[in-house]
Amino acid sequence: MSEITITRAVRMPDPFRIERFSSNPKLGPRVLFFSGGSALNGLSQRLKKYTHNSIHLVTPFDSGGSSQGLRVAFNMPAIGDLRSRLMALADETVLGHPEVFRLFTHRYSKSAQRDDLKGELDAMIAGTHPLVTAIEQPMRTLIQNQLGMFRAACPQGFDLRGASIGNLILAGGYLNQNQQLEPIIFLVSKLVGVLGTVRAVSDDNLHLGAELANGHEVIGQHLLTAKEHPPLTSPIKDLFLNKTLAGRDPAVTAFPKRNRKLMQTADLICYAPGSFYTSLIANLLPEGVGRAVAERTVPKVYVPSLGLDPETGNMNLSDKVHTLLNYLHRDVGPDCPTHKLINFVVVDQTISDDETHEISARGITVLKLDLVSTQSAPYYDPEPLCEALVSLT
Repeated sequence: MSEITITRAVRMPDPFRIERFSSNPKLGPRVLFFSGGSALNGLSQRLKKYTHNSIHLVTPFDSGGSSQGLRVAFNMPAIGDLRSRLMALADETVLGHPEVFRLFTHRYSKSAQRDDLKGELDAMIAGTHPLVTAIEQPMRTLIQNQLGMFRAACPQGFDLRGASIGNLILAGGYLNQNQQLEPIIFLVSKLVGVLGTVRAVSDDNLHLGAELANGHEVIGQHLLTAKEHPPLTSPIKDLFLNKTLAGRDPAVTAFPKRNRKLMQTADLICYAPGSFYTSLIANLLPEGVGRAVAERTVPKVYVPSLGLDPETGNMNLSDKVHTLLNYLHRDVGPDCPTHKLINFVVVDQTISDDETHEISARGITVLKLDLVSTQSAPYYDPEPLCEALVSLT
């Protein structure tokens, strides 16, 4: 069997493809995203209008918020961003399971008494809590089992205040499945009718570390994003995976075979908007990611974030493209042609030619489109961005 490459002219946006996919999203394109955090959730919700086949590879390296409490308690990867993306892709029509969605998106009160929350959790496990009794069998029993596993393994003194029920169910399922994420992600996808595929980019319980330009090292994703701690005082020089939060102990993890197979089916690969290092570059750190990207002959699109990103400091658009290519080349090798890694950079029409000149010089096509609306400013409007991506497939 031989392989050929076919090129076609594309009108941006392409009204024919947009109409075709929106009229039958079940047959929509397999757009694969490297992403993390909540930045892509709005786009993911809107993307369901065009395709039920999108693929989301999400980082499990978060070390802040409620995810960190579960990581410490159960020595597990972060699941908050996975749960968030699963919910963004949940079927919101009458064919979905809105009662399961309501339970998964419920959070315990941050101001409640700890004993009251333990009682509420016990009621959910017993099936007497209103959010659980609303769920039909056998889904109700499946959820009760995961919560029961969480409760049985929960360390004494675990703080339930502010906890996401979806995270607790995922944690219980992780423990119930011999500390594997994939089976419980699959189960939750079925429970809430996820219109797409969500996977962790790595199976291992690892953390992010960064070497800064001033020579200092910072271990932990929560210290890099400026969301829970002050912004970094020096630019990030290098991002790496680490075994613990206690100090530098570099780790290596492989890109799972099932993710490689998924990538082989992708119609487009998107380096998605979000925190540049902790959401995007972190996805490229497992061994085999760069090679898997290079092997797939489909459009590869970088959509840079808009607004302030504390992780990038004074980096301009060209710097970000250079850095993105650098991390991909680390895996695939320095001789891999640019076109096998990035073909397009999609930006808003307000971006100046001065910012894109060096990118075009690399042979990368820069597409300037009307992507920011009055309502969405200063960020992308999900509608035109979705239309741009499906037009390129």
